[in-house]
Amino acid sequence: MSVIRSTLALPPGERAEYWHELVSGTFIPLDVRLHEPVPSAGTITSRRLGPLQISEVEAGPQTVDRSARRIAQGGEEYLTVTLQQRGSARLTQGGRQAVAGPGTFTCSDAGRPYRREQPGTFRFTAFRVPKASLGVPDGDLRTATGTLFDGASGTSGLVAAYLGRLAEQAAGFDPHTAHRLALTTSDLLAVLFRERGGRLDPQAPEHAHGMLTRVQEYVLLHLGDPALGPERIAAAHHISVRYLHKLFRTGGTTVGRWILRERLERCRRELARPAARSVPTVAAVAQRWGFVSPSHFSRAFRAAYGMTPREWQAAARLRPAGAPGPSDRASR
Repeated sequence: MSVIRSTLALPPGERAEYWHELVSGTFIPLDVRLHEPVPSAGTITSRRLGPLQISEVEAGPQTVDRSARRIAQGGEEYLTVTLQQRGSARLTQGGRQAVAGPGTFTCSDAGRPYRREQPGTFRFTAFRVPKASLGVPDGDLRTATGTLFDGASGTSGLVAAYLGRLAEQAAGFDPHTAHRLALTTSDLLAVLFRERGGRLDPQAPEHAHGMLTRVQEYVLLHLGDPALGPERIAAAHHISVRYLHKLFRTGGTTVGRWILRERLERCRRELARPAARSVPTVAAVAQRWGFVSPSHFSRAFRAAYGMTPREWQAAARLRPAGAPGPSDRASR
């Protein structure tokens, strides 16, 4: 659920004080200075995805400071990733400055002083992330803060595109999905920070595990597409097909076998589901989950579960609720 707070309904003379309270209450304790004699209205729209907070901010020119005094008031456990959408901003932290424009993003560490200057009207989306969820050394965080990330190409472009889509659709996710997406966000940022620090080893176990998780989530979202295959999966994650196969070998399987197993499992569940109005045909279920050839589907189903799809469907409708079905041999 989104929470929207704004100074629009307030008299201009009361906006500055309320805006200061609103910004600090939404993010972390901060000092805010507005640069207009008559403050423009400001709006913050926030929502939560598990431990991740996403906030869209739209307001007039201002400067935000995170001083040592404000750090002592709390919030030092967070990192904020700010994706600029309109206007420009200058972030200063750790002796470095980064000037962000639309499509780029910056990172600020709430455990150290920083300043963010917005010289004109602006809109940005901020992602407040617990630093503990990233699992990266403090040195890598220091290397990433106060620097600019390009939103158009490379790893940073992938992260920017992901964050943008995540913010657009955040309100529609159920709690379980929201939590998983928050974990994926942390994984992506960790890869980005290690890369910026020159410490990224694509063969490292922690990187491989995170990448395999993201790949599997992508596959599950696209199971119904018959064109899904190693080349497309690898391209979507900016990795080689060879590396993709290596990721799945660490789990004792192959890309093709894993996709087949997941498709068969969803067909098995759907064929066993009680139908309120009509019984789904085997061909329709197979097609819905990415099988092009009915005969291939039937052979694969029989090999996995020991009976044909029609036999399973008929038996499932006679089976008492909660009774076990045939064992799943597809994962063996």
